[in-house]
Amino acid sequence: MGPIQTGPSVRPPTRQRTRLERLEAWLSRLSIKNNFFHKLFSLVWLPFAARSGIKMYGRRTLTRERFAAILPFRRFNRNFYDAMAGAALLGNSEVAAGMYLFSVCGGDYTVVCKEMKYRFLRPCLGPAIYRVVKSEDVEEKVRKGGEFNVLLELEVYQQQIVKKQLEVLVGRCDITFHCTPKDMVRDRAERRKAQQARKSLAAARATNPATDATDAPCIGPDADPRAE
Repeated sequence: MGPIQTGPSVRPPTRQRTRLERLEAWLSRLSIKNNFFHKLFSLVWLPFAARSGIKMYGRRTLTRERFAAILPFRRFNRNFYDAMAGAALLGNSEVAAGMYLFSVCGGDYTVVCKEMKYRFLRPCLGPAIYRVVKSEDVEEKVRKGGEFNVLLELEVYQQQIVKKQLEVLVGRCDITFHCTPKDMVRDRAERRKAQQARKSLAAARATNPATDATDAPCIGPDADPRAE
């Protein structure tokens, strides 16, 4: 499996994008290429990830085997007996898997978690490392276009603290995401808006039939001859 390409859109848009949409796509790609901008944007759109301090490594030669997201062992992530909190491990599993999947799809897809199952194996007494050990062929799904579901399997390890200590497996996570092209989301929103406008117009005509009668031309014996 070669390096993941995070280039521009892999699906041709149905219409020309606005400046705001192009800026949004550029910022999305920037957030997965630089930890500084990732943290900056997280402060606004994902404050939980910003406070937890999770970071993704290996962007330049990112493959499934080389992907790693590290959750630091800071006070915000620890519980009262000085181990990594279960909520931190569970919540950041979605963040780590989403970071990996978002790096494959680029800034042209919305990525939403549909289902997640986490199994706690043992306490984590240090920084946690998230690794994707099994995934469907996401790049092939992206090339085909359209929306799709993708299943990822993660393993969570306690980071090696001393040289003689090996990494300890502390949890496993199975997670399913639904990916939708942003152009498709916009097209659906425009169709819903147009449909709602047609329903509103039909309802207005049904409640005020006199409006249509006054607008229509008068035909019959009572017609005003001056109108001819």
